[in-house]
Amino acid sequence: FENKLEDFEDSFEVLELDYFKKSTILSFVDKLIQLKIFPDAIIHNARSLETLKIEKNGESSDENLLGEYKVGVIGPYLLNNTLLNSSIGNNLKNIIIISSIYGVVGPTISLYDDFKNQSPIQYGITKAAQIHLCKELAIRYADADIRVNTISYGGVEGRANEKFKKRYSNLTPLKAMLNLNEVMKPIDFLLSDGASGMTGHNLIVDKGWTLW
Repeated sequence: FENKLEDFEDSFEVLELDYFKKSTILSFVDKLIQLKIFPDAIIHNARSLETLKIEKNGESSDENLLGEYKVGVIGPYLLNNTLLNSSIGNNLKNIIIISSIYGVVGPTISLYDDFKNQSPIQYGITKAAQIHLCKELAIRYADADIRVNTISYGGVEGRANEKFKKRYSNLTPLKAMLNLNEVMKPIDFLLSDGASGMTGHNLIVDKGWTLW
C-alpha cells in the first residue's frame, strides 16, 4: 500500500499534527489556511504505539491511559472545533472517526498468546469513548449540516502472522480478517450521497465478529 502513495503525490499535502502539543492544532489549521485547503471531510485515525504500552505487571499506567484518550478523543474534538471556528470551517460536511470492535465488545482472551501483556485496556476504553463522541458531535454539529459517523473495524490483514490470522478467522462467521478494500469501501460510502441520511451511526465492519 505504501508504494502506491507516490501515484498520488500531486494530490496531497503532508502536514504534522501532534495531539500532545496543543499549539500544533492551531498551527495545523493555520497551515491549511495558508495553503488554501478547504477540507470538506475529516477522517480521524490517529494512533500512538507509545500510549498503548503495558507495564510488566500487565496493567496500564495512568500516563498511557490519559495519553491514549488524548490521541483518540480529546485531540480529534479540539481539531474539529478549531477548524470549525476558523475561516475555512464552513466547508466541512463530513467527519468520520475510526474506532474498533473493541469499542463495542470486550477483547477475546483466547485470541492472544499472552492476553494481559498483549491487549492494552486503554485501547478499548478509548475506542468506546470515540463511539459516544460521534453521537455527541452528530447532535452538536447538526445545525451546521455536518454528518458525524464512526466505523468500528475488526481485525485487518497486514502485520498479523498466519497463526494469528487463522485464530482470528475461526472466531468470525465469515472466517477471515478484513482486507484493504473492505477497509476503504465503507469510508467511500459514508462520504458519499448514499449516506446522506446517516449521522451519529457506528458502522460495524468486522466479518461478523461481534455477532458472537
